[in-house]
Amino acid sequence: MKEIEKAIIDNYQKEENMMILVFAQWCINNNLDPVSLYSKAYPGQVDNIALAQAMELTVDKEEAGEISNETLLAVLSLFGNDDLAFVVSEEIEKLKRK
Repeated sequence: MKEIEKAIIDNYQKEENMMILVFAQWCINNNLDPVSLYSKAYPGQVDNIALAQAMELTVDKEEAGEISNETLLAVLSLFGNDDLAFVVSEEIEKLKRK
């Protein structure tokens, strides 16, 4: 049973890391600071290791594929990241006004 639990946890963590990478790359693609947005949603999590690791994997927006607003919000929703989705939604509205 322990092996199955470990596999489930490992899989969830990999998927969570992918969600964080999608968020970070979306921010880069839209000229936004992922760390600043994340800390706006989660002020108590100053040093997020997973976000720092994701930042190392992001590429310049010219090299990146497009990540739609809807895709990002759906991914955040899958993980119950409602606070971050709210902050992202606010930024999407600001981007639309520009």
